[in-house]
Amino acid sequence: MSASKRSAIVVLAVMNLGLMFMVAGLLFWRPNAERMVPAAVETQRPAVASKVVEEPEAAPDIPVHVPSAGNLADSETRTIELFRVTSPSVVHITTSKVARDYFSMNVQEIPQGSGTGFVWDKAGHIVTNNHVIQNADVAMVAFDDQTSFPAKLVGVAPDKDLAVLLIDAPPERLRPIPRGVSADLEVGRTALAIGNPFGLDQTLTTGVISALGREIKSDSGVPIKDVIQTDAAINPGNSGGPLLDRSGQLIGVNTAIYSPSGAYAGIGFAIPVDTVRWVVPELIEHGRIIRPGIAITVASDSMSKRFKLPPGVLILDMPERGNAERAGLRPTRRTRFGDIVLGDIIVAVDDMAVASTSDLTLIFENYESGDVVDLTVIRQGTELVLPVELETLD
Repeated sequence: MSASKRSAIVVLAVMNLGLMFMVAGLLFWRPNAERMVPAAVETQRPAVASKVVEEPEAAPDIPVHVPSAGNLADSETRTIELFRVTSPSVVHITTSKVARDYFSMNVQEIPQGSGTGFVWDKAGHIVTNNHVIQNADVAMVAFDDQTSFPAKLVGVAPDKDLAVLLIDAPPERLRPIPRGVSADLEVGRTALAIGNPFGLDQTLTTGVISALGREIKSDSGVPIKDVIQTDAAINPGNSGGPLLDRSGQLIGVNTAIYSPSGAYAGIGFAIPVDTVRWVVPELIEHGRIIRPGIAITVASDSMSKRFKLPPGVLILDMPERGNAERAGLRPTRRTRFGDIVLGDIIVAVDDMAVASTSDLTLIFENYESGDVVDLTVIRQGTELVLPVELETLD
């Protein structure tokens, strides 16, 4: 090899070696003092340094609070305590119907529906809606701890959409809800509902009393008056549950919603507790509402409209020698020539106007058997006032 070639090879080797040192220097060089160091040296850094790197920049400006009872508003604390105290008194009611299998002839229970109820007294009476247990053969009552008891039907009031069941439960398990008064309620007051919407047991919803004095129709067609309207969410399954005020007292029984879709739309209704307070004892004692009234048979409202009669209640028939006959009331009759002579049309009771059979039923609820009322009737175009003694109707 010539001397010139050897010199060229040496120069190339030196250049390659210099290039390698430059690359190595670039790989290991960092600005300032932030060079990569072995792990053993890294662990010797103060703990504060590693924490500063891991925390986000905004962390010092955003304090983190751990929720606790001490940080809750007074209203939240009251609501939590109200639910804690009241929920053991609210029950989940499931119903079923007994049917015989067509092929095997075995008797089986077919699920019917579910709803809500609440403990009325230490004797084991449970209050719910009539439509919750309507047409059911079997009902089971379950508490918040999942203990359940078979229920016996005590009484129903279809006109008020109320029903009473009875369970055989230990006295310590029965915690009646304290009963309030609905006559002095005002729009805007807090309202809380506890129930089992869509089968989701022990659900609490809150709102206010949206309106008072509403009227809804019961299953029997008789209006339920003085109904409470609330925006506390009420859905299918809430029926029969309690509506409470902020002190935990019962102010109504949730019974219906107004909704085009069938789900909650911001308008729910509850039977006022003042009505519940007199209906439930009647159901417990008699199994039905014992009303004062007059033993007469009246025409339906549709019949009166069809014959274009004046607003009121037409008397069709009455028992002989009864209070109505003694008072001088006259029923509808046929002449010997077959012509129909309309009976008296009741248009008022003690100056309270009567335009329908429902009006007559609701007015008599304000009286007791033995009371004497003045009936205003129209007889063949003439207005008469007749005193009549009210009697107990079966």
